[in-house]
Amino acid sequence: MASRLKEIVKKYGKVALGVHFSVSGVSISGFYIAIKNNVDVESLLDKYQIPWFSSDEKASAEEQSRQLAKSAGGALALAVLCNKALFPIRVPITMALTPPIARFLRQRKIVG
Repeated sequence: MASRLKEIVKKYGKVALGVHFSVSGVSISGFYIAIKNNVDVESLLDKYQIPWFSSDEKASAEEQSRQLAKSAGGALALAVLCNKALFPIRVPITMALTPPIARFLRQRKIVG
């Protein structure tokens, strides 16, 4: 999957990086808002079988994440971790969005 991302970046350059960072920014923002609004993000990750913590680490990790979520910096750190966990989902989104966005930007002569 990472090799496909590298191919897209090689082909589309800055546009692909911009799309990927934008998707990441939206993802982190969404997770941050969800965490600050007391959404149980860990349950959602478990429900969709996205790796979060091993079962041995889960009990202590849940308590630590609850404590972290209470602070703004901790909520941001948890949002970034959730974003990292979703890398396998973000790459296909980036690969799907990059070609049409690059085409749009070329038509408008924003990129060469």
